[in-house]
Amino acid sequence: MAATWLARRGYDIIGRRVRSNRRDEIDLVARRGRQWVFVEVKTRRSEAFGRPAAAVDARKRHALCRAAAAYLRRAGYPAGCYRFDVVEVVGEPGAGEPVVRQIEDAFRFEPRYRFPVR
Repeated sequence: MAATWLARRGYDIIGRRVRSNRRDEIDLVARRGRQWVFVEVKTRRSEAFGRPAAAVDARKRHALCRAAAAYLRRAGYPAGCYRFDVVEVVGEPGAGEPVVRQIEDAFRFEPRYRFPVR
């Protein structure tokens, strides 16, 4: 659902459930123009216990940075800018259209990751 939602907004979906190693996975890799976007999708039935994006804690951000760095290394550091987005999907199955929200640039690469300037 999140991939379709992003595609309708002009993103090209490059990969889904992209694994960089045994433990790290990127839900979606997308592109829009020169912008490479690594997307974490969080789904909840309701927001009774908070926003879905709140589940993207420091440990998850670290794992996403590690996975994205490995992806970029394997891809030969493609030209462009890189960012991390979180897409929240909230709704009960069968209860109509869920609410979908995109948090652009939700967090940055950790300083330990350095990339060639292009």
